[in-house]
Amino acid sequence: MKICVLVKEVPDAAVRKRIDPASGRMDRSGERTLNPYDTHAIEAAMAIREGGVVEVDEIVAVTMGPEGAVRALHKAVSLGVDRSLHLCDDALAGSDVAATGYALAAALRREAPDLVLLGQQSDDGECYTVGAIVADHLAMPSLTQVIKLDVESPAGGGPPLLRCERQAEYGYDTVEVGLPAVVSVGDAINEPRYPSLKAIMGAKKKPLQTLSVGDLEIDAARVGGDGSAARWSGFKEPPRKPAGTIIEDEDTDATVAQIVAWLDERKLI
Repeated sequence: MKICVLVKEVPDAAVRKRIDPASGRMDRSGERTLNPYDTHAIEAAMAIREGGVVEVDEIVAVTMGPEGAVRALHKAVSLGVDRSLHLCDDALAGSDVAATGYALAAALRREAPDLVLLGQQSDDGECYTVGAIVADHLAMPSLTQVIKLDVESPAGGGPPLLRCERQAEYGYDTVEVGLPAVVSVGDAINEPRYPSLKAIMGAKKKPLQTLSVGDLEIDAARVGGDGSAARWSGFKEPPRKPAGTIIEDEDTDATVAQIVAWLDERKLI
């Protein structure tokens, strides 16, 4: 069984996210890290391997991004991934989610995985749809918001099944799906492990393959800013909230009266 995990490099959580007004794209000049949601997908892949129900031949991390995105792949390898694949080409810059899903599907088609795992969203664009787009291009079933994943071997033999529990609007759905499949996992599915020092030091020595648009026969007209259906037209900062009112408690009765008056003015009591 081969598992591919889609990962992404995103701005660090401590970095204030902003749009570059010149390009209309997110400013990624600050500190960056592996998308935290994808660490749960890596941990899910490791759990399948360590569970012993099926034999996992290899776990491959796949990303699309500029040269610097290789750092996310090194982090993925330090968490247990066997090797990584980097889809890197200037022609991909500015791709919207549909173009990104199309390009990633081309890379995955080359790998022919039995299972594709990814985090439910990215920490920057917070888009939940990449998994479904990839699944559509690969003609595979897609499951999202999965918070429990078990591999089962059918009693009569045959390929393994996935038994998944996914968050729904009014509770939880339990779904069985055959392989191959694309599964987006939620952050409630597990607690990702910490990489060991030895794994961190050895990450750069693990196999890493870099592919371009030409290597995968990707139609350049369907990727990049010009090949994307979404167009950036402008942005504006949300209105700033007015400063709150601070009431000093020098006289308890007067303080209570001010609070009651404030609530009554807003018809909250």
